[in-house]
Amino acid sequence: MKRVVITGVGVIAPGAVGTGAFWSLLTSGRTATRGITLFDASGYRSQVAAEVDFDSAAHGFTLADTEQLDRAAQFALVSAREAIADSGLGDRPAGRDPLRTGVSLGSAVGCTTGLATQYAILSDYGSTWAVDHTKAVDCLYDYLVPSSLAAAVARDSGAQGPVSLVSSGCTSGLDAIGNAADLIREGRADVMIAGGTEAPISPIAMACFDRIRLTSPRTDDPATASRPFDRTRDGFVLGEGSAVVVLEELEHARRRGARPYAQLSGFASYSSAHHMTGLREGGQEMAHAISAALDEARLNPVDIDYVSAHGAGTRHNDQHETNALKAGLGDHARRIPVSSIKSMIGHALGAAGALDVVASVLAIQHDTVPPTANLREPDPACDLDYTPLFAREHRTSTVLSVASGFGGFHSATVLTRPRLKEAA
Repeated sequence: MKRVVITGVGVIAPGAVGTGAFWSLLTSGRTATRGITLFDASGYRSQVAAEVDFDSAAHGFTLADTEQLDRAAQFALVSAREAIADSGLGDRPAGRDPLRTGVSLGSAVGCTTGLATQYAILSDYGSTWAVDHTKAVDCLYDYLVPSSLAAAVARDSGAQGPVSLVSSGCTSGLDAIGNAADLIREGRADVMIAGGTEAPISPIAMACFDRIRLTSPRTDDPATASRPFDRTRDGFVLGEGSAVVVLEELEHARRRGARPYAQLSGFASYSSAHHMTGLREGGQEMAHAISAALDEARLNPVDIDYVSAHGAGTRHNDQHETNALKAGLGDHARRIPVSSIKSMIGHALGAAGALDVVASVLAIQHDTVPPTANLREPDPACDLDYTPLFAREHRTSTVLSVASGFGGFHSATVLTRPRLKEAA
């Protein structure tokens, strides 16, 4: 079977623009959760989010660009450019066949910010919801169709191979990377630009989560609002951002002298087919994904050195994930560090899994496990080693990264340190 390696990474995250800043934030244990500034949230139950401090002009976007590109698209383009540059491929190198280069991007809500803004402009909010199409921006179609995000990255990078947008809720980014790896294994592409992007911090998205009371109302102390696995947790903090990796077939990377960060050795995804937000007891669906990803990687639970957890910070999900890790990894789950970076950067929905993958790659590179910030009162029902408060030096050659999403989606991937003879 063809082997798939990661040769480039790029990140736009709350509190950190660029991979170096991202890793610095994570290992410091600092949080990027703050009171919402992107719109007036004073009437909402939850008024806390993890926003990206993003200057479009500083990244080369003109005013015309910002009118045409949703915030999520801008995030995707910047993180993809960083990943491609980091891989050494360049934007359109002669050594890369455009027809063998593809894009696989994940997003749960697409261009919801741009679409909601345009709907407010175009609609009279009367009984007929009449729309004045003459006021529509030329890019309204792009806002409507989430696949425009992947198409934008393909145009920018010159990728003419398989291009797709995965929208499977909060597992979207992880699924997009897993699906991209499968395309390479199947011989349908040599290079895939894969990841997730999301810019959901808007009135409509916040209203959705407020309505089902899943976001933290800790408005008086936003820096500590995201507290996965803590006894006092009271919901997740909505985040935004983008993470992109360059995946390559190993021999393709070796021929051009690239040195991989990690090998994507296994991936699996399962559905509970149960409930939109409810979770079955025991965590069996996520446990199935963990076992299947390990099987594809030809590894055993004892080979896992660290788990990059979903760790959203909701009461039911964190306990469900704890049970799933015990079921999927057995007793070994109690012997290894686990942590949730959502404690620092919030929950970026469809981009979250991709951000976790980049954090996992950096954990392998630096032999360091990021902490779970704000974990001061561990929940007795979440009784694994959730790496509270401080990063930890830890030999990390194999990482399990998991994701869970509304709709009953559960995904897992296994990342391994490349052997020296493979990375030469």
